[in-house]
Amino acid sequence: MTQFIFLAAAEAGNPIEEISRTFGFNMHHFVAQVISFLLVAALLYKFAYKKILGVLEERRQTIAQSLANAEKIKQELASAQTKAHEILSQANAQANKQIEEARAVAAKVQEQETQKAIAAANQIIAKAKEASEAELVRMKGELRKEMVRLVAETTAKVSGKVLTLDDQKRLADETTKQLAA
Repeated sequence: MTQFIFLAAAEAGNPIEEISRTFGFNMHHFVAQVISFLLVAALLYKFAYKKILGVLEERRQTIAQSLANAEKIKQELASAQTKAHEILSQANAQANKQIEEARAVAAKVQEQETQKAIAAANQIIAKAKEASEAELVRMKGELRKEMVRLVAETTAKVSGKVLTLDDQKRLADETTKQLAA
């Protein structure tokens, strides 16, 4: 093909022939370089470029899968947070309901115990008015004991636990101090 170009150049004038002589163009060297380039390009394509493309594709898939997993995890986290919020709301509502029920029961028990204590106190007062001074002192002692017992009993019922001896003694001391005042 270059021979045709050289022939055409020789007939039309010498510019191409002069340029090829000036730069030292040799057709045999040019063909050898083209073949060498094509051979190196084919080897690189077969052994390097395909592997690089494979690694890049594998990486692209891993990244896509990671992004999909991240989105899935984000959705699961949002779902879990919503569910946790719902559970907390339900638990708070239930706790508030139980607190209100406990307050109502405690108020009712307190009212009953207060009425019982008032009735007992009125009986003791009526008997104390009829008795002598010694009887009055004895009745006050019994009243204190009765109040301590009622306070301990009421406290045990309201708190829902059995009072230990230390708790009973502490309540008795507090009740005695309050009655003395």
